[in-house]
Amino acid sequence: MHRRGVRLRKSADPSMLNHLGLVDALRAFRDGHVTPGDYLAACHDAALARSNLAAFTVLAAAPAPGDGAWTGISVGVKDIIATADMPTANGSPVYADHVPAADAWIVARLKALGASVLGKTVSTEFAWRHPGPTHNPWAHGHTPGGSSSGSAAAVAAGIVPLSLGTQTFGSVIRPAAYCGVVGLKPSYGAIPRAGVHPLAPSLDHVGLFTRSVTDAAFALAHLIGQDEVDLHGRPLPSFSVDLDTDLAPRESPRLALLRTTIWDSAEPEQRALLESTTAAFRAAGAHVSDLVLPAAFEGLWECARTILAVEASVCFRALVERFPDRTSQPLKDLVAEGAQIPAVTYVEALRRQADLRADLNAVLAGTDAVLTLPASGPAPEGLASTGDPAFCVPWTCLGVPAVTLPAGESQGLPLGIQLVGAYRNDLALLRTARWCETVLARPITFPAFCPAT
Repeated sequence: MHRRGVRLRKSADPSMLNHLGLVDALRAFRDGHVTPGDYLAACHDAALARSNLAAFTVLAAAPAPGDGAWTGISVGVKDIIATADMPTANGSPVYADHVPAADAWIVARLKALGASVLGKTVSTEFAWRHPGPTHNPWAHGHTPGGSSSGSAAAVAAGIVPLSLGTQTFGSVIRPAAYCGVVGLKPSYGAIPRAGVHPLAPSLDHVGLFTRSVTDAAFALAHLIGQDEVDLHGRPLPSFSVDLDTDLAPRESPRLALLRTTIWDSAEPEQRALLESTTAAFRAAGAHVSDLVLPAAFEGLWECARTILAVEASVCFRALVERFPDRTSQPLKDLVAEGAQIPAVTYVEALRRQADLRADLNAVLAGTDAVLTLPASGPAPEGLASTGDPAFCVPWTCLGVPAVTLPAGESQGLPLGIQLVGAYRNDLALLRTARWCETVLARPITFPAFCPAT
């Protein structure tokens, strides 16, 4: 696997401008080293050159810089997130060529900042199990993960510095781990979902893919908010990450190593990476203790599945009945599953979700972050499945913030770690993740260039 560093200076190679991350690009614009127009053009050229990844469903014809602090920044937007000037097909032939009447809240916010939507990124059908055509940038023929397949691949391939994803089970954290980028699933409700097609509203999150923790924190600081259309969750306390001060890492963080009861289902190389990374963090000054969650938390997988099935059944029952030939079997199976679950079981699952979220604050008292696995191993071969989300499900169900960091590799494919924080303590988690990223000291790299065929 050929790897290249990303650091660009005043004499940057124009063909590598698209490798600049979000904060570095904005600094380069401010300092006059790169023009916003040249950067946008480089990102667009990269998308065309890497079209064999099939990361995008549609590209902007000729993206022009917007007007605002983020002028020149290109963003990939997951295909279930509405864009008024581009089709939003939701990964489904039912919505082929559908152009929404208005932008989603998060898209409108990005445009107000001056960012440009480079294109719509591939999603599985309605962010569920039926995969799209996207390949893993590090190994053609391997999945990039899902459901935010194209968003993860586009950042990893050096096409965009920021892309939007969603997570209902593991659709940000797992693809980020598979593709070797930073994935951030903020606390539930941190980013309004108005204009995002729902899968299960009690579990759905909007998340981010970037190339560094600083980029993720910078983006989140500008994208948190609230909207009367989306009343779920609670808005985060505002915080600032600016172009000059960077994100301050948390010194000597207190980490809780969690192997979970599904530890044995992870592949040996993934388990070994977590152990070696833990040793490196200890050697660098972190205080690491083993964590065993109370028995009640073992019900989270079943709890999440109940909520998902019932709410997805409500969202999609009429659709699959109306379009049986244009909806997948996995979606039909999910709708049928949810229709069979008693109301009392669903209500009990919601109660347990709320109770355990509150209980986790006590469990994590005195801890800056949980250190655990983001996936069972490297990206599986084949595009028929996007991989197992099991290592992400508990944290999504609880609505707590989670970050995945690139931390190693196996046979040319990335491996990551996952850090989890307490609900609405996103900034504290990001500062801990920044410390971990510094200790790992992995250069930002890109797959070898493969021309489109």
